[in-house]
Amino acid sequence: ISDRLYFAILCQKPKSGAGNTHYFCIDDEFVYENFYADFGPLNLAMVYRYCCKLNKKLKSFSLIRKRIIHYTGFDQKKQANAAFLIGSYAIIYLRESPEDVYRLILPGSVSYLPFRDASFGTCSFHLTLLDCFHAVNKALLYGFLDFSTFDVNEYEHYERAENGDFNWIIPNKFIAFSGPHSRSKIENGYPHHAPEAYFPYFRKHKVTTIVRLNKKMYDAKRFTDAGFEHFDLFFADGSTPSDTIVKTFLNICENAEGVIAVHCKAGLGRTGTLIACYIMKHYRMTAAETIAWIRINRPGSVIGPQQHFLME
Repeated sequence: ISDRLYFAILCQKPKSGAGNTHYFCIDDEFVYENFYADFGPLNLAMVYRYCCKLNKKLKSFSLIRKRIIHYTGFDQKKQANAAFLIGSYAIIYLRESPEDVYRLILPGSVSYLPFRDASFGTCSFHLTLLDCFHAVNKALLYGFLDFSTFDVNEYEHYERAENGDFNWIIPNKFIAFSGPHSRSKIENGYPHHAPEAYFPYFRKHKVTTIVRLNKKMYDAKRFTDAGFEHFDLFFADGSTPSDTIVKTFLNICENAEGVIAVHCKAGLGRTGTLIACYIMKHYRMTAAETIAWIRINRPGSVIGPQQHFLME
């Protein structure tokens, strides 16, 4: 916003309270929880909390005559995430286009580190800041993203492993979740949940259909006896689905009466890949936009060769 809101990369922390300028930094407030070598983009709850914070500053009586500067330091990973937040704000609240926002935050010789998948080793697929901005813009356009109805506390509660480890990818259509086990238990410090643990939330939110993509860790009858449809579409962890699996998955989703809850082992790679196929078909989003949107909702989704599979 001209003469009001700025984004800056600074080599040192500015002196606070300097005249007509208010500086703030979120680098240590909104921190990405990485799986492996991944570092962003920050999740939907962080985007929401950042937007609330910035709106509050812009409306604050004490800051009404001040220029507000969101600054970040020289850590390239934090730069990319900070730029993602303020760029998303500009798209959601200032109705700027992704291209205009990208141009605004690219002063001079600055380039931002592209995001990568949640794996070790060399990165073979780069997800750019512009891809993420397009994803946010398309999500607004299609009604996937609506902060007036977004429940940030619910998001943060259920994304936690102990509370179910699941996220909405498309409201009223897709939930991605971690694979249930035969019984609820804690194994090597990691909580596992029996199918029954999901019933109350799934029933309340009109889930009718469960799709399992990994090997059987529970009896499907536990879902079907409870009134849910259940389908098995196994393919190997970290691999890409066959054409038959993709077609069957699309057919299941296109004929489901209610919400579809999809899981593999962790609910990230295989799960994200098949949900991406549906989004690309029905919403004409590019592979990069789709991967970005899924990761903003469920960090760590779509891994390794799955990224190239979607691009092809």
